[in-house]
Amino acid sequence: MGGWHTLFGGAGLLGVALHTWIAFFLFWGIQVFIILKGVEGIKHLETWSAPLLLGGGLALLAWAAWKAGGLGRVLSESSAMQKQHHNFWSIFPGALTASVGYWATLSLNIPDFTRYARSQRSQMLGQALGLPLTMTAFAFIGVAVTSATVLIYGVAIPNPVELMQRFDSVAVILFAMIVIFAAQLTTNMAANVVSPSNDFSNLNPRLISYVTGGLITALIGVLMMPWKLMASAGAYIFTWLIGYSGLMGAIAGILICDYWVLRRRRLDLYDLFQPRGRYSYDRGFNWRAIAALAGAVAPVVPGFLRAATTPGGQVAAPVLFDQLYTYAWFVTFALGFAIYYVLMNGHESVREDQASHVKNG
Repeated sequence: MGGWHTLFGGAGLLGVALHTWIAFFLFWGIQVFIILKGVEGIKHLETWSAPLLLGGGLALLAWAAWKAGGLGRVLSESSAMQKQHHNFWSIFPGALTASVGYWATLSLNIPDFTRYARSQRSQMLGQALGLPLTMTAFAFIGVAVTSATVLIYGVAIPNPVELMQRFDSVAVILFAMIVIFAAQLTTNMAANVVSPSNDFSNLNPRLISYVTGGLITALIGVLMMPWKLMASAGAYIFTWLIGYSGLMGAIAGILICDYWVLRRRRLDLYDLFQPRGRYSYDRGFNWRAIAALAGAVAPVVPGFLRAATTPGGQVAAPVLFDQLYTYAWFVTFALGFAIYYVLMNGHESVREDQASHVKNG
C-alpha cells in the first residue's frame, strides 16, 4: 500500500488525483471504442446525441426563466452584468479569438463530414441550418442561464458542472450528467478525432486505416497531457485555444485564397490523385504554401511563448507582440492569405486551373 500511496496519495500521480485519472481514462476508453466502430460509429453518436443536447439546453433555459421570475427579468440582469464589468474590452479580444479558434478545427475539417452528403444542396442546408442557429442558441442559453443564477443564488455560475451540484434531485443530476457527457463526447469526436484520423491515414493508406489513424490520435491525446492544458481557465484560453488558433487561421487563409480566389473554385479531379499531376508541386510538397504558413505564424510566436511561460496565460503588461497574439487567428489568417496569394499567383498549376475556368465558362 505504501507504493500505491506514493503514486496516487496526496496530490496524486503527476499532481492529478486518482479519481480524476479513473474518469479521464474511462472517458478516453469510450472514445476509443467509438473510433473502433469507424465513421459509422460517429454518425450514430451524433444522431442520437443532437436531440438530447437541444432538449437539455431548452430544459435548462426553461428552469432558469421559471426560477428567476421570467425570461425578461433574466435578460435585464444580463444587461446589468455587462454594465458592471468595466474591463470588458480587456477580456473580449482574447475570448473572441479563443472562441473562433475553438471552432476553427471543425471549420477546416468539415469536408470530412460533407463528403458523405447526398448532394451539394444537402450539405449547404446542413451547415447553414445546423451550425449558426444551434451555436447562437447555445450561446444565448449560456448567457441567460448564467445571468439567472445571479438572481437565483446570488452569484454567477457559468460552469454547468458547478450548477448541477446545486440541485437536490437525483433524477435531475443524472439527466444533467448525461447531457454534459454527451456534449463533451460529441464535440471531441467531431472536432478533434475525425480530421487527424483521416490525416494519419492519408500519410500511408495501405498501412494506416481510418481506425488506426484514430488510435494514433487517441494516443497522442494522452501524451499531450490535457490535464495540464486545462489546469486553469486562463491557461486553457490564452495558451491553448489562442495558441493553436494561430495555426488554424494561417491554414484557413491559405486554403481560401487557393480555392476561392486563385483557382476560382476550379480543380482538376483527375490530377488531384496523380503522383505527378499539376498538384504534386516539388516532390509532393508545395513549398510556397509552407513558406506562407511559416510567415503568417511567425509574428504571433513571441506572444505565444510569453503566454505559455506566464502562469494563467494572461500577460500582465502586454507589448505589441502580445497584442498580435491576442488576435492570433485573425492576424495569421490575413497574413497567410496575402503571402500565399503573392507567392502562388501566376504559378503553372494556378494558370492551368484558371484557363480551365475560362474555357468552361
